[in-house]
Amino acid sequence: MSFFSDVERGCVVESRRDVASGVVLVTLTSVNGRELPPWTPGSHIDLILTGLDGAPLERQYSLCGDPNDRTRYQVAVLREDSGRGGSAAIHQNLIEGATLRIRGPRNHFGFDARPGSPVLFIAGGIGITPLLTMSREAAAAGVDYAIVYLGRSRSTMAFLPELHEEHGPRLRVYARDEGDRADLSAIVAELPPATRVYSCGPTGLLDALDDAWTGRPVEQLHVERFEAREFGEPVWQDSFEVELAMTGVTVEVPLGRSILDMVEENGVLVVSSCRTGTCGTCQTPVLEGEIEHRDSVLTPGEQEHGDTMMICVSRAACPRLVLDL
Repeated sequence: MSFFSDVERGCVVESRRDVASGVVLVTLTSVNGRELPPWTPGSHIDLILTGLDGAPLERQYSLCGDPNDRTRYQVAVLREDSGRGGSAAIHQNLIEGATLRIRGPRNHFGFDARPGSPVLFIAGGIGITPLLTMSREAAAAGVDYAIVYLGRSRSTMAFLPELHEEHGPRLRVYARDEGDRADLSAIVAELPPATRVYSCGPTGLLDALDDAWTGRPVEQLHVERFEAREFGEPVWQDSFEVELAMTGVTVEVPLGRSILDMVEENGVLVVSSCRTGTCGTCQTPVLEGEIEHRDSVLTPGEQEHGDTMMICVSRAACPRLVLDL
């Protein structure tokens, strides 16, 4: 994780423009005119905002501009009136000249643009944002790639003109109002064995892709979720002890409370944001103990290593954990 992941900095809205029905592209620059931290395709930042009700909130958005331009960040935000209020606050309040604080960038959805291994990008709606920069990097690196882009209608699909211009026949668009339905099982079945898939979108899309991927190597499927996965009851049906190696604090975590909750209640500061296991902000090294991973960030391989966890949702699968906190 980069040093910049936990650092807050002030930004100003340089410009904003609509890139689809209900989607606004916001361009941010540093308030002091300095360069912003470097980032790679797949990265996101935390926007630290004030909601329409005046309450503080934080939301994560993928960076979708040019990684070589250190003077500005760009995020595309879909307004969701049925959401938790972040997108509505951005659409209403982040006008040109408005200031805010951000944190990051952070990348748990990194792209490896190695030639010789074909890549398929599958985007659902606003999930195109991280794949926009990945596909550009793939094109620049000479990777054999294609893009499948699904949406309600062409008018709601962000960056569609740019994607057509940049990628031509490599882009396949499925607009639901035109009767187009993507058969993910058929699409996956036709892929060459070495193909890697990068996908971002709503839960229904990613769950269907998981099902279609059955029998293929899990390390070749890379996804980023908007919403937390659903899990059943914890494996360890009892309280457990967490020792914080650096601070010398030991806490007991009961059922129904998170490690993050109990650590904070005992006066230990941990930078966190989503508290649902989707952003990766609270990722913490694990020194001892068995983990029950309940996040939507780490890959199966990363979870198998057993040396890190998202303490906002993941739990112990044993009586005691030791964390590097």
